[in-house]
Amino acid sequence: MTLKNSFPTALRSLRKSRGLSQEAFSEVSSRTYMSSLERGIKNPTLSKVDELCAVMQVHPLTLLALAYGLDAKGADKLLARVQRELAALQDGQA
Repeated sequence: MTLKNSFPTALRSLRKSRGLSQEAFSEVSSRTYMSSLERGIKNPTLSKVDELCAVMQVHPLTLLALAYGLDAKGADKLLARVQRELAALQDGQA
């Protein structure tokens, strides 16, 4: 599954696991827009991902980890990598 296909699946899965309908996002998105995101017709901006995740009460990285097909163990590896890359950037090594 490609990221283009997995983001919509992750969004739908996370929304449903939170017991939310598409209408629950009405303050940040229309039901039509949510449907188009979940069908992979549209791609959200980073600020829209942040708004959607606020409604679901999860950090945006949680949604992205799901989109990349990561479980808790895979997420641990990814977060360790991100920490190393951030440290290298702060140290001027990257």
